[in-house]
Amino acid sequence: MRASANKAGLSLSTFSKRVCLGYSVPSLEHQKARIELRQLKGDLGRLGGLVKQALADGADRQTVHRLLRELDARQRELQLAITLIR
Repeated sequence: MRASANKAGLSLSTFSKRVCLGYSVPSLEHQKARIELRQLKGDLGRLGGLVKQALADGADRQTVHRLLRELDARQRELQLAITLIR
């Protein structure tokens, strides 16, 4: 039980209480994965800002709009993945 509590990043008493009361106990690994995915989503947002800046600086509009749509689609996929990790 101690190993499971450590894996969840909780004290043994908190872990035991949550399990006994039927609450979900997310693992520390899942929490880290969600944080990493959120950081990646933010990176995609910043990249989108740079692409928009390229558009303002005279880049090909079709190419920029295609890239922005692709970035938006990847952000939606990441958000879905974040919500699926429990």
